[in-house]
Amino acid sequence: MATEPERRVGVGPRAAGTLLAALLLLTGCSAGGEQEAADGAGKDHPSAPPTATGTLEQLAEKAGCEPKVQTDADELRQANCTTSNGRYVLTTFATDRGQREWINEAKDYGGSYLVGRRWVAVGEAKVVAALRGRLGGTVETASPHHSEESGDGGNEEGHSGHHGS
Repeated sequence: MATEPERRVGVGPRAAGTLLAALLLLTGCSAGGEQEAADGAGKDHPSAPPTATGTLEQLAEKAGCEPKVQTDADELRQANCTTSNGRYVLTTFATDRGQREWINEAKDYGGSYLVGRRWVAVGEAKVVAALRGRLGGTVETASPHHSEESGDGGNEEGHSGHHGS
């Protein structure tokens, strides 16, 4: 019986590198106080506006930020933003699938994410909550390394399964 090899769907190396750089930037600037802020994310703005749409520049303008574009690729555009509420990274995506793959990869690093249609803002929970008041969207949070456990006690033997060609 022929079996299909496992295939991992994810972002490309350039996008993953950009993600890592953005998360390192945010982690370095937001050490301490993240967990208690993350627990209340989104509760400060119960009646958020309709979810914003637009280009990276249009979303940044709605958020009150002058974007400093760091990545301008076909699959995604990413900029650093600073407002009176704090710093965050704003990313727009060419496809819904690309956005979901990016979010799934990013959640391994923890953090707070404001998610709209083909865009994500990543920052401290209090910054994301404030942005939600301007951009709408849905707040998603993740703990660092939340997906490390595979649910089988870490036993990888069951995953190699198919010996031989």
